[in-house]
Amino acid sequence: MSDESRIREEICTVGASLHQRGYTVGAAGNISARLDDGWLITPTDACLGRLDPAELSRVDGNGQWIAGAKPSKTLALHRGIYDRGREARGIVHTHSTHLVALTLAGVWREDEVLPPITPYQVMKVGRIPLIRYRRPGDPQAAAEVAALAGQVRGVLFERLGPVVWERSVTHASHALEELEETARLWLMTQPRPQPLDATAIDELRTAFGARY
Repeated sequence: MSDESRIREEICTVGASLHQRGYTVGAAGNISARLDDGWLITPTDACLGRLDPAELSRVDGNGQWIAGAKPSKTLALHRGIYDRGREARGIVHTHSTHLVALTLAGVWREDEVLPPITPYQVMKVGRIPLIRYRRPGDPQAAAEVAALAGQVRGVLFERLGPVVWERSVTHASHALEELEETARLWLMTQPRPQPLDATAIDELRTAFGARY
């Protein structure tokens, strides 16, 4: 199996897993993966639970659609992340329930939507900023995310959910799931838990190379 074929299968496997477990519903969400000469992205209005590897959109290095079904309307968002986030090889966007709920209830801070309350949040996710509401596919939102792509692993769109990028689609999915679980813990806990202190975070940096 070629690298591209493997990545096509990976996108479909991750999409099905996220959909089956309720991280996204209906035709919401999108996934992409960087290739050596362009990238793959899920088609517009596709259900992540029923993706066909052969129908994924193929885009060239300039972000131009060249094969497959019509690409997601978030094409500019993905292109901006790949252009600025050189380590990014996979991007996952969902409308995950607890993260959307967090934006409705009120995030911790706009530059960091959740406090560092678990070690795996610090290790696998890091700081996630809020992007204020703009319509889906808005080019200004894509520009805001692109400007942050080299500094963080993801963002949280107000009322729309997370976009997370990592060294592969699978790793991006894992980070997104950790972020959603942290939001769930934060929303269900009263009184709110205290963040990990500076000493604990420094230990995670030293022991595991956490970027926080």
